[in-house]
Amino acid sequence: MVGLRNPGSTYAGTRHNVGLEVVDVLAEHRGVALAKAPKRILAEVAQANLDGSNLILALPTTFMNESGAAVQPLAKYFSVDSDRLIVIHDDIDTPFGKIKVQHSRGTGGHNGVASVAGRMGGSEFWRIKIGVGRPPGRQDPADFVLRRFSAEERPDVDYVVQIAADVVERLILEGADAARQLAGNAKL
Repeated sequence: MVGLRNPGSTYAGTRHNVGLEVVDVLAEHRGVALAKAPKRILAEVAQANLDGSNLILALPTTFMNESGAAVQPLAKYFSVDSDRLIVIHDDIDTPFGKIKVQHSRGTGGHNGVASVAGRMGGSEFWRIKIGVGRPPGRQDPADFVLRRFSAEERPDVDYVVQIAADVVERLILEGADAARQLAGNAKL
């Protein structure tokens, strides 16, 4: 699974990096640390065990709009088919704090997802979409997702990130229906 993000401390805590936060929680749950990927793959990775399943956690070291340049070689190296790939990302069209589980959908205007779909040859992968809210007024969505969550939003985001990590594990262990049910029952 891959958490989309922009690398570097400048982007830490921003709406665009909520996928990174979910992967960090999953790594913590599994007791692993991410490290440089093998063979010039542009990502940080960790391998973990999830009830007998091999779990690959990854964070691209590319910028969001170039995520496919990391994800496609990573999937090839670890022999992960598109239908087993899980991409976790922010979504401004999903209400703040809501989680959606989708498969084989369009990119929804998300440049990171579009990059992954372009390099993977289609969008036949899983997506965990985390609602980060809509830009206020006429603010440019690109500027909005690069802003950090407010102090008032942060506790809710931390809660949603924990639930999203549970949703990912449920998707792997029990399937889409169970993951969607957990995501749908999460309340702020």
